[in-house]
Amino acid sequence: MKMNREIIRKFTPAQIIVFYYFLAIAFSFLLLNLPGVYQTGVEVKFIDSLFTAVSAVSVTGLTPISIGQTYTPFGVTMLMVVLQLGGIGIMSIGTFFWLLIKKRIGMRERQLIMVDHNQYSLAGVVRLIRQIVKIIFAIEIIGGLIFTFYILRFYDSFGEALLNGMFMAVSATTNAGFDLSGQSFQPYFNDYFIQICTMILIVLGGIGFPVLIEVKSFLSKKNKNFRFSLFTKITTATFGILLVFGAVMIFILESYHSFKGMAWHEKIFTSLFHSVSSRSAGLTTFDVTQFSEATDLVISGLMFIGASPSSVGGGIRTTTFAIAVLFLVNFARGQEVIHIFNRQIKLVDVFRSYAVILLAILMVIVALVILLVTEPAIPISALLFEVTSAFGTCGMSLGITADLSVIGKVIIMLLMFIGRVGLISFLFTLGGRSKKSHYHFPKERVIIG
Repeated sequence: MKMNREIIRKFTPAQIIVFYYFLAIAFSFLLLNLPGVYQTGVEVKFIDSLFTAVSAVSVTGLTPISIGQTYTPFGVTMLMVVLQLGGIGIMSIGTFFWLLIKKRIGMRERQLIMVDHNQYSLAGVVRLIRQIVKIIFAIEIIGGLIFTFYILRFYDSFGEALLNGMFMAVSATTNAGFDLSGQSFQPYFNDYFIQICTMILIVLGGIGFPVLIEVKSFLSKKNKNFRFSLFTKITTATFGILLVFGAVMIFILESYHSFKGMAWHEKIFTSLFHSVSSRSAGLTTFDVTQFSEATDLVISGLMFIGASPSSVGGGIRTTTFAIAVLFLVNFARGQEVIHIFNRQIKLVDVFRSYAVILLAILMVIVALVILLVTEPAIPISALLFEVTSAFGTCGMSLGITADLSVIGKVIIMLLMFIGRVGLISFLFTLGGRSKKSHYHFPKERVIIG
């Protein structure tokens, strides 16, 4: 036991987090293969079962099988457990149970929590976990009950309606994108109540846990001098701008294409829902294979950006995109620093943002090239859509997931895994422990551009 602890101490917190997510995938694979999980007569290939486990842990939603036609109610319940593990985070769930059994949270565990949620300080991380778990569970339970009583008239028993309602809420809140109908949310194309509730749950899950906590503190009005952090301001502003941009672009591009003949309210809700869902959720109310390639490209861009840091979503994250854009705007004005909301962004965050973006673009290109070789029959636009969906842990697909070869599925699984772990943690995993330099070389300018 002591030897194992010594070995673990040699790894960085980022490397341990990545290792824990590998263990989570193995644990999820076992859960989804327990006796009674599959319906009678259903057999699932090993690669497809593993793919579903990775997709569930990374809360992506891409799957080569039909969830509703494959799993029993017990299997669906096990899938919801895995979605909680992936959505809220391994360290959050682990810490929650540690607190339940009153186990002491040591310094090493606090470091892991800090890395898992992209925090810069050890102070208050345990309190952060308590609040995250309480808020997410409350959102899921309230959303699940609303869905349950609303769809109760469509089912023969309350238990069946409860299972479906809770699964809809968990899938939306964790931005997982799984569904039991096999048609995503297309049966609710004209049901705006379901769509509005789902969009609210998607936004609450993807906007970032720190934002939810700050909003809760603001609404409680316990602290009269409360001020929103710069993170919350940048996150909500970027999230809102991208949401509106996506909806407007889909509306414009599809009004005289796949939306032709629709009523104005159907066009608006379809555009808005898919703009919200493309950030990380992957749920659809319309057959996305009918979208034009221009719309596919816009949605691919939104999926690439993804949700906010310290949320259930993947991608490069909203703050990364915002800082990169702000730097370009300020640089074009001849300014070397970024000022936003009466604050100055540290240069190290600019470096981190561009490092994440460059690595993400490289990964998407490499994955796309490999898939073009292994999946020659599939159009490049569909492959790009699938790749960005996997990296952004979104889950939207143009219907090619089940047609991928084994190598293709492995590539998508790797992208889903990295998208969930986060590129910063992935970079630190490859880089190992940081070493402080005790000397500096002379500085010299280099011609750029």
